[in-house]
Amino acid sequence: MKKETTLNKNTDPWFKLKQYTSARIGIGRSGVAVPTKELLNFQMAHAKARDAVLTEINFKKIRDSFRKQKLTFIEMESACQTREIYLTRPDLGRILNENSKTNLKKHSKIKNKNTSTSFISLIVVDGLSSAAIENNIISLFKILLPALNKKRFKLAPIALVKNGRVAIGDEISFVQKTDISLVFIGERPGLSSPDSLGVYLTYKTKPGTTDERRNCISNIREGGLDYPLAVAKILYLVEESLRKKISGVNLKDNAIDSGEGRS
Repeated sequence: MKKETTLNKNTDPWFKLKQYTSARIGIGRSGVAVPTKELLNFQMAHAKARDAVLTEINFKKIRDSFRKQKLTFIEMESACQTREIYLTRPDLGRILNENSKTNLKKHSKIKNKNTSTSFISLIVVDGLSSAAIENNIISLFKILLPALNKKRFKLAPIALVKNGRVAIGDEISFVQKTDISLVFIGERPGLSSPDSLGVYLTYKTKPGTTDERRNCISNIREGGLDYPLAVAKILYLVEESLRKKISGVNLKDNAIDSGEGRS
């Protein structure tokens, strides 16, 4: 293995650039085709991306983690009964089914009597990559939740949503009567990132809110935006959104990417 690494370093002009990206650059060729190794790597990446989209979320590990931390959560589903419907009917992925609506209302009797305290909805949605949620959410929340508690933000019961789209967070936050909606969702898989997690922030949202009212932090994963920096960005946007009472295109992320908030 060491011999091969040395050979690549000495003979491959792309070697240095490859250390900084997982993109397929300088893969070479074999006749008029790509080398067999690169073809197999591409096929494997494509299979992982398809699996991420088609595989149904398994919340068991996340539920167990939340219970150990004594966190309150609600499991819900969109109006999509199957993964196939989810992929062909985006509109149904934006609304809760009737059972989930009833369950949400039952658990949402939260009144904010302290005007100096802000309520936040944390909404975990499988989206287009169940792997993004299963691989990232526990590690991200282990940093995010203490940071939110330290800032004295009040949190509504965490929502775990199956077969949902970003906009499903509008209905949940509206019923929970929260100031900020944070939707953690699996992003559309790429060939080098089948488990990329995105976070969408919306201030004072309600059903029918359009996307220009949202702020997005994307590519949260190992090998992408790391968890401490993602948490720092989330905290910055939450505080700025509450201070300015806005979100979306009018709220700019002017935080310096200096690793602020890293532990």
